[in-house]
Amino acid sequence: MFDLHPAFSINPVPSRVGDKVKIKYHGLLASSGADQVWLRTGYGAGSWQDEYDYHMNRVSEGFEQNVDITREGQFNFCFKDGANNWDNNSNLNWSYQIRR
Repeated sequence: MFDLHPAFSINPVPSRVGDKVKIKYHGLLASSGADQVWLRTGYGAGSWQDEYDYHMNRVSEGFEQNVDITREGQFNFCFKDGANNWDNNSNLNWSYQIRR
């Protein structure tokens, strides 16, 4: 589990193509009372490819969603709420490398 960041955790890490990862979000949007949160994912450095928005499920610790890892390389993600407020690491987003 990757839980070194106060806003989210990911399990499993390292992740490989074909894995289903669980991303749990308990950051600023959740602690500010957001009633809905979306997880935006994509692949690649620079412009994201295969972007997808997942509606996250509310749980007692915040929000969570399972994501299928479909490509190797850089996996990117960030979060937004229903009022279009973003938690995106000061516009840097979060990312880590996926291996085949």
